[in-house]
Amino acid sequence: MHELALPLLIGLIVVALAFDFLNGLHDAANSIATVVATRLLGPVQAVAFAASFNFAAYFLSVMFPSLHKVAETIGSGLIQKDLVTPAVVFGALIGAMFWNVVTWLKGIPSSSSHALVGGLIGAGTAHAGLSGIEWSGLNKTLIAIVLSPTLGMILSMLIMLATSWIFKGATARSAEGIFRGLHLFSSATYSLSHGLNDAQKTMGIITVLLYSTGYLSGEFHVPHWVAISCYIAIALGTLSGGWKIIETMGSRITKLSQHQGFSASAGGSVMVFTASLLGIPVSTTHTITGCVIGAGTARRASAVRWGVAQSVVVAWVITIPASAAVGALFYLLTRLF
Repeated sequence: MHELALPLLIGLIVVALAFDFLNGLHDAANSIATVVATRLLGPVQAVAFAASFNFAAYFLSVMFPSLHKVAETIGSGLIQKDLVTPAVVFGALIGAMFWNVVTWLKGIPSSSSHALVGGLIGAGTAHAGLSGIEWSGLNKTLIAIVLSPTLGMILSMLIMLATSWIFKGATARSAEGIFRGLHLFSSATYSLSHGLNDAQKTMGIITVLLYSTGYLSGEFHVPHWVAISCYIAIALGTLSGGWKIIETMGSRITKLSQHQGFSASAGGSVMVFTASLLGIPVSTTHTITGCVIGAGTARRASAVRWGVAQSVVVAWVITIPASAAVGALFYLLTRLF
C-alpha cells in the first residue's frame, strides 16, 4: 500500500477524469462520423446524440455488472495491481493525454484506449521492470489491435452484402428511407457500446489508484461514484466534439451512403459489445475505421482512399510505444520530487 495525502489523491482523480473527457473529445468521431458524413444528422445534433448514448451506457452497466470486465483488465490485468503507485498512475495518464493531444491536433484518429495501455505499461515498467507486466492481459489487448479492425471490416462487408440481397426488390427511394432509420439505430447502439467500453478504462485507473493507496477496501471492484463520474466525463467530452477527426473518419477515408453508414456502425457495435463482454479494452477508433473501410470496399475497392487509411494504420502501430515512452518519462520525472 502506498500512502497518499487526500488532496493529492483528489488531484490524480481529476487528472484521470480529464483524460476521460479528452477521450470523449478525441473519440467523438467514432460514433458520429457516419451520420455526419451521410448528412443523416447535422454536426451539433450528432454530437448531442452520441453524448446522450455514451452516458446511457451507465444504466446498461448498472443492469449488467458483468459488463465492467474492461475496468478490471485496465486496473489489474495489465500491471500487477499491488505494484501500482500514484506515480505510475500519473505517468500513465500524462503519457496517454500527451499522445491524444498530438493526434487530435493533427486530425489523426489514433486510439485513446491504446494510448492509455501504452502509458500504463511504460510507467509500470519504469517502476517495476518487465516482471510487473501481466502478460496475459497485455497479449489479449495486443491481439485485439489486429483483430478488431480486421473482423470489423469483414463483418461490415458481410452486412452490406446480406442487406443488399434482402432489400434487392426495394425501390431506391424506399431503400433509402429504410436505411436511414437503420443507420440512426445502429449509430445509437455504437455510441452506447463506445461509452460502455471506453469509460471503463478510466474507471480501472481510478479504481486501482484507490486500491493501491488504501482508499478501497475489500475485493477489487469499481465504486458506484467512480462509474457515474467516468460516464459523465466521457459524455461531456463527446459533447465538445472532435471535428478534425470527424472529417477524416467520415469523408476522407471513403464516401458513405446510408446503407454503408448502417453497415459500418452495425458491424462496429457487434465488435465493441463483444469486446466489453470479454473484458478487452478494444480500440473503438480502430474498430470503426475497419468497419468504414469494409463498408466502402463492399461497394468497390477503389472507393477507399488507401493513402489516408495507411496513415491511420501507421498511427495505430506507434501509439502504444510512443505513449509508453512518454508515460515512462513522466514517471521518472516524479522520482525527482
